[in-house]
Amino acid sequence: MNDASTHVTDPALLPAHVLAREIAARRLSPVEAVDALLARIERFEPKLRSFVSVYGADARLAAEGADKAIRSGHAVGPLHGVPVALKDLVELEGRITTGGSANWRERRSTLTATIAQRMIAQGMIVLGKTHTVEFAFGGWGTNQHMGTPWNPWDPVHARTPGGSSSGSGVAVAARLAPWAIGTDTGGSVRLPASFCGLTGLKVTIGRVSVHGVLPLSTSLDTPGPMARDVMDVALLYNVLQGPDPLDPNTRGILPVDPMPTLTRGVRGLRLARMPHSERAGCSPEMLEAYDRSLETLGGLGAEIVEIALPFAFSDFLNAQAILEAEAYFNDGALAEDAGALLDDAVRARVLAGGRVQAQAYLATKRQQAEWKRQMATAMAGIDALLTPSTTTAAIRLDEVDQAVMPSRFTRFGNFLEMCALSLPNGFTAGGLPLSLQICCQGYEEATALRIGYALQQATDYHLKVPPMVA
Repeated sequence: MNDASTHVTDPALLPAHVLAREIAARRLSPVEAVDALLARIERFEPKLRSFVSVYGADARLAAEGADKAIRSGHAVGPLHGVPVALKDLVELEGRITTGGSANWRERRSTLTATIAQRMIAQGMIVLGKTHTVEFAFGGWGTNQHMGTPWNPWDPVHARTPGGSSSGSGVAVAARLAPWAIGTDTGGSVRLPASFCGLTGLKVTIGRVSVHGVLPLSTSLDTPGPMARDVMDVALLYNVLQGPDPLDPNTRGILPVDPMPTLTRGVRGLRLARMPHSERAGCSPEMLEAYDRSLETLGGLGAEIVEIALPFAFSDFLNAQAILEAEAYFNDGALAEDAGALLDDAVRARVLAGGRVQAQAYLATKRQQAEWKRQMATAMAGIDALLTPSTTTAAIRLDEVDQAVMPSRFTRFGNFLEMCALSLPNGFTAGGLPLSLQICCQGYEEATALRIGYALQQATDYHLKVPPMVA
C-alpha cells in the first residue's frame, strides 16, 4: 500500500522516512518541519498532555543549524534534521529527567544516554521528553501525580494510552512527533502501540544499549522505537542498535541491518497462530482483526501453522519475582519513604519487590531458562508466532483496575528474551485501533520487521489519523 501521506502539505503529517527524504532533497527544511510540529504541540498539547518538557527554542536552533549544514553539503546522514521525542527515562545531560516521578521534578541529568548520543550524532533533533508511568512500572499508561496523557482516538472519553511509554504513544499518534523512543520491560512499547494505533518494536535484550536510561528491571529492560509504520521503525532501530562498552549486555551482539530483507515479502515463511485456548478473554473485534491478519499473510504466501506451547501466556503475569525484586533494588528506597509523593499502584508494585526472597528470585531465573529452552523447541522451524497485542482496544480510564495487567500477550516476550513487533491491524466499530503482535526468537528483529512490512504494504490501517487531531 503506497503511503498516501506523501501527498500532504503539512510536514507534521509526514512519516519520518518521507520527512527525511524531503529534507535530504532540500524540498523541505528542518526549520519548517520543527515549526510545524511545535505548532501542533501548541495546539493539541493542552488536552493531550503527552510531553513533560518541550525544547522549543533549542529545537528551532538545532533545526537552523541542520538546515545550514544540509544546504552547504555537510549532512551527517540521511536522518539529519528529522525531529524525535524521547521518553522521560532517557538521560540528556543538563536536562530534567523525572522517570515519571513527581519526586524527581528537579532531577537534572549528568550524562547523555547512548541511544540519545547516537540519534544526535545522526543530526536528529530532540523535540522534548514524553510522559511515562512512574518508574515505567505500569501497563495502562496512568500517572497519578505527573498526569496521564489523553489517547487521541477518543475526543470525548479519556482512555488508556498504554504504558509505560504513554506520552511517546500519544505524541506519535497525534502527529506531534514523527517518531519517539519508548522502553519495554513487559510490554511498555507494544501496549501504547496497540492502544494508540502505532507500530512499535520490542528488541531483544542486548540489541540496544540501556546506558543512560533510568532502569526498572536490568534483566528485562529494552529501549525501542515507536512510529507510524514499519519503515520508520526499521530506520530508527538501525540507528539505536549496536554494541556499547557502557552496557555489558550488548557485548558481542553485532548489529544486523533489517533493510536488505525488509521488502522480501513473506512467501515461504512459516507463521504460527496462537493456541486456540488463548482466544478466551479477547474481544470479538480483536479476534476478527487477528484472524483477518492471518488470512492476509496467508494470501501473501506465508504458511500459517499451528503451535503447541508448554505454558499459557497468563503464566508470565505471575512470574514476577525478577521484575519486582529488581524494581525494588532501583526504586525501593523512595517507595519506602511514606512522605514521598508516589502513585499508589506503583508504590505497591515496588514494595512487593521488597518481599521477594533470594530463593524465589533464583527459582524464577531457573524457570526462565527452562521456559526459554521449551520455547526454542516449540518454535523450531517457525519464523514467528502471531498474537493480538492486547486483549481489547483502549478502555476508558474510569474502567481501569490497577490490579489487572494488560500485558497478557506481551510479558512472555521479555521473559523469554524474544523480540516482537506490534502494529495496527484494524479498528473497532467505534473507531479505536486494534493491533497484531509478531513475536520472533531473540535477535530476529529483521524477520519481525519483514513480516510487518509485508502486512502494511497490503493494508492501510497505519495511515489513518485520529479524528480529533486530523
